[in-house]
Amino acid sequence: MSGESQKVPLNELNMRMSRFKKEMSRTQPDWEIAAIFSKINLYYFTGTMQEGMLLIPRDDAAILWVRRSYDRAMEESLFPHIRPMESYRDAAGSIKMPETCYIEAEIIPVAFLQRFQRYFPFKNIKSADKQINKTRSVKSLYEISLMEKAGAKHSYVLEECVPGLLRKGMNEVELTAELYSLFLREGHHGLTRFAMFDTDLGIGQLGFGDSSIHPTFFNGPGGNRGLSPAVQFLGSRERKLEKGDLVFVDVAFGVDGYHTDKTMTYMFGKPLPDSAISKHKKCVEIQNKIAELMKPGSIPAEIYRSIMEGLDSEFALNFMGYKNRKVKFLGHGIGLHVDEYPVIAEGFTEPLEPGMTIAVEPKIGIEGIGMVGIENTFLVTEKGGRCLTGDNPGLIGVY
Repeated sequence: MSGESQKVPLNELNMRMSRFKKEMSRTQPDWEIAAIFSKINLYYFTGTMQEGMLLIPRDDAAILWVRRSYDRAMEESLFPHIRPMESYRDAAGSIKMPETCYIEAEIIPVAFLQRFQRYFPFKNIKSADKQINKTRSVKSLYEISLMEKAGAKHSYVLEECVPGLLRKGMNEVELTAELYSLFLREGHHGLTRFAMFDTDLGIGQLGFGDSSIHPTFFNGPGGNRGLSPAVQFLGSRERKLEKGDLVFVDVAFGVDGYHTDKTMTYMFGKPLPDSAISKHKKCVEIQNKIAELMKPGSIPAEIYRSIMEGLDSEFALNFMGYKNRKVKFLGHGIGLHVDEYPVIAEGFTEPLEPGMTIAVEPKIGIEGIGMVGIENTFLVTEKGGRCLTGDNPGLIGVY
């Protein structure tokens, strides 16, 4: 049985629904109804992630229709309008059918949509993704409290515990397994969720030396060798830790669904070359500069541009990746997913708001060394970004 303390409060759910409807009305003045299907968005709006559908009329109460499990939805959710259904047919008569329905267009497969439209024959289907993302981007005090818990555990494990896990001859998979076990003991919710399409990553990216700049499909500056072509994460069983290695750990920590993101680096056995240490320190300076700029009203694209235009050509060559495998952002929103709105990148021109949470990750790849740099999760405040994940600058010596 779920305890009351685990339930999303009703006033929280009401506030989220109100903000979503307001955002829809601001951007789509003629909207009449939205339908939500994905489990994470269902959880955000109702406090449960059962298989079903949330219908949100503009001028009436939203109804959560649950196929499986209605009993569990009733057990764990305070959402006031939950009804069981065997199929969409059961829900089809509950609404007046307008011409247009707004859905999660970036998530819903075509075949799924066709099954839905068999009973809900809307003439037009439009996207509500931007409005959902914008609503979720500003965290409430309730959400921030969960991310603060995640951040404190994240800081403790990566800054204080990981050095004690590192030992000569261990392979990357062994470190991943031991770190994951430690995460669970410290209260981690057990998985890492991404919004980007078809993305599996385990708990994150871990690597020794140049494993951390190995090519990967993942849209991040770091690299990862993985177990095999079929499983491109968790690390390599063949790559073993040796004296002089850089250890790169880029992982998320989650509490009750909410994540923080953090990267910590370590020098095993002896320090890295001075040139690598210097580049790492430059990344830390860039992180701190970005954090200073993360105030309400600041424009993410302008922050990105100001940082990129201030780099010298040599440093910029492998900044935010390695060779031709660079990413075009400096940070990303985070919450129920690790990758959320907003992004510190070109094209993101809406101003930052208080309560937004952003993982800032300036990094640089170095041939023969790996990926140095840093990442921490920040909360947008009037005084700039407040770090939720600790203040250790990284490159912790483990000698």
